[in-house]
Amino acid sequence: MEEIPTMQFAIHNKGNIQLAVSNTGIFGTFGAEEPDPLTGDIVASCVYPKNSDLVYIWVGALWIGAVVGRDTLVTCGTEDFYVTTEYWPNDYWMSGLDNQFRNGAFEYKSVDENSPFFSQGAYSEQDIYCEYDDTRTDPNLVNIDVTDGRPHIPLNIKVYQRTMAWSYSYADDFILFDYKIENIGHRELKDVYMAIYVDGDVWHIENRGPGGWTDDITGFLPEFPSPDCVNFTERHNLAYTSDNDGDPTGGMWNYKSPKSAVGVRVIRTPSDSLKYSFNWWITHYGDARKDYGPRLQATPERPFRDMDGRLGTPLGDRNKYYLMSHEEFDYDLLFSAIDHTREGYLPPHENAVDYAMGWDTRILLSFGPFDIKPGEKLPITFAWVGGENVHQNPEDFDSHDLLNPNIYYNKLNFNELATNSRWASWVYDNPGVDTDGDGYIGKYCMNCFDTISTDTGLVITNCDTIYYEGDGVPDFRGASPPPAPKFWLLPTTNEIKDRFNGVLSETFRDQFSGVVDFEGYRIYYARDDRTSSYSLVTSYDLKNYNKFVYNENKVPVAGFEIFEIPFSIEDLRCLYGSSCDDMNFDPSDYSRSNPYYFGDSIFYFQPQDYNASELGDVGFIKKTYPEQPFPSTLISDSANADELTEDGYLKYFEYEYIIENILPTVPYYVNVTAFDFGSPKSGLPSLETPVYNGAQIAFPLPSFEEVENENLDVYTYPNPYRIDGGYIEHGFENRDRISAAERAMRINFANLPRVCKITIYSLDGDLIREIDHNYPEGGPTSTHDTWDLITRNTQLVTSGLYYWIVESEDRFQMGKLVIIM
Repeated sequence: MEEIPTMQFAIHNKGNIQLAVSNTGIFGTFGAEEPDPLTGDIVASCVYPKNSDLVYIWVGALWIGAVVGRDTLVTCGTEDFYVTTEYWPNDYWMSGLDNQFRNGAFEYKSVDENSPFFSQGAYSEQDIYCEYDDTRTDPNLVNIDVTDGRPHIPLNIKVYQRTMAWSYSYADDFILFDYKIENIGHRELKDVYMAIYVDGDVWHIENRGPGGWTDDITGFLPEFPSPDCVNFTERHNLAYTSDNDGDPTGGMWNYKSPKSAVGVRVIRTPSDSLKYSFNWWITHYGDARKDYGPRLQATPERPFRDMDGRLGTPLGDRNKYYLMSHEEFDYDLLFSAIDHTREGYLPPHENAVDYAMGWDTRILLSFGPFDIKPGEKLPITFAWVGGENVHQNPEDFDSHDLLNPNIYYNKLNFNELATNSRWASWVYDNPGVDTDGDGYIGKYCMNCFDTISTDTGLVITNCDTIYYEGDGVPDFRGASPPPAPKFWLLPTTNEIKDRFNGVLSETFRDQFSGVVDFEGYRIYYARDDRTSSYSLVTSYDLKNYNKFVYNENKVPVAGFEIFEIPFSIEDLRCLYGSSCDDMNFDPSDYSRSNPYYFGDSIFYFQPQDYNASELGDVGFIKKTYPEQPFPSTLISDSANADELTEDGYLKYFEYEYIIENILPTVPYYVNVTAFDFGSPKSGLPSLETPVYNGAQIAFPLPSFEEVENENLDVYTYPNPYRIDGGYIEHGFENRDRISAAERAMRINFANLPRVCKITIYSLDGDLIREIDHNYPEGGPTSTHDTWDLITRNTQLVTSGLYYWIVESEDRFQMGKLVIIM
């Protein structure tokens, strides 16, 4: 018998979608909360938007089917409750009970130079790579195919999987999956079909259970109007899942309301001339007659397969392959009660009225056929895409007419879903870019608005060429903000000093445009780590201006446009003042209503961002070394000693800001972001590093230097701790709602030595809990720790008087605390 390989999950959390991906061909966690083996991050399947606790799938998986000799075989990551695991990681084994792992683990890479996983070979801010194959046949690893009456028969394929996530504002609502599928067997795989399977349950974590996921809808978005090309629709072929109504409560939406949609779009296949299929079905475990999915009627060219009495769930290899290869596009679930027999489908199901209101559905997006010879690798890329605000009004679903579902369907807004789907394809393959140098730069449309009369008839003129697809060669890149600066939090009583160094931020060249487009910094803080909780404290940006030039040929009507990157005020004085020293030239004097006339040109100026460039003023960011000249080199190891701080950073790029007058006994999350000036010419807005990435936590308590130098005494708060103290209601506990109330209680220890042991005893001397506090290098939380009121036996503590001991290398301290439950 084979040893049991270890299924593990890695967590994507860079962007607005939090998604678990596995090393067994699945994504999503069957609703469970799974930890990343390296980072410790946890997410339940797929949370969208980020940190919302709104879950959008149960599980998804890669399916591959083929004809091998005279047999039809399918390997699938899972088929949900018929838990068929047929991919396993390569040489990734648990050795006994010591949790020792060999090869095959996840590999992490990042284009972010501040990331511990920074790599020149990365494509995104969060590349996660793994490999797995389908060669395991031991019945302890894979299920017996009861329908076909046999154990799993491998296709002998190996999958190389890379998933990619970005935090940029235009790219944070999708995750790209890029596969290489290799035939590692000795037989050719004929008529191969591949598919993405998704059980898309939509629920808030507080509504876990059938009531949270039996009211979902699914459908297919084949195309969507182009926002750029006139009278043109772009192909998306996106299969989506959403809640039926966004789960309003009392006619209103709240934080438990899932108003978004998620879906899957195939972006790259081994061939352009493939058949596609979109299928959905409802699995019924106890009664095959209620198991349902839309099915086409039989024709001589496409005979009907009974699938063992089920209209929906394809059990067994042969039924799965039939569904994957049987070219079909199912109507959306909302349309289930309508008779589609004229379109070639079977009549509505006897439960169609119930299903059309929303149900627990699965979807399958399939494509093929193609062949894979032994040793050959074929590429596949798909995007997992989210789109917010699909539901527009909490009362819309009340008007859902089962026999006229277009009334409700037309109230759904797929704009954001389509926009994010479009960006996913553009990041994969940049439109208008010749990646392989063969002269072809992609598909385009032309917007033409003028005609002139000639001897041969009307001729269209004044056309604008817009590329909506690339050259077909993957790029996996897009415009990015400059990397966030490295920063340190230095707390003291009622204050947090924020020190940061921006050498990477200010010298970063955008990989998409090739321009150093740094614009400024922003500082945020919050009382919890939810994105919506962060408030802007202050900002700094360069003093520069966009130049808007009048273009009489602009379509559809003449007007002002931007053709260049922003100008500094010094550049503008040299260009348009009487001299470079002309302090009287002020670009702010020239507005749209009062433009500047320069020869045959007409233009005006507008500040890029706020031009808040007053470094060092009260309330603004301060340059730590204002007289320091630009360094002789950007490489610290080669710089002169007088150009470096004591810890080896370039002085020129050092900044600081003090957040003042804040509560000393509560935590604050602080972040420093960097932003660029975008690409005004192409309409790409200013990009900023996300406020939720890299935030640090600090208590405005004495620093470890103060604690040590002044020999400050440890103390606890609140003391007494009262169960009726209203700590949650007043925002002192569980502000982010990630724990049950009884698991969110905290007693705080302040003025701790950097390395010490906290021991809590009952009045009778019984050991209640030990806490190791270990921050030898210091840091913003090195003088603080908490006790969650849980005993060493994992029980909630009872009311009583307790005493605590804090032991460090050179000091012993003792105190009392009271708990009133």
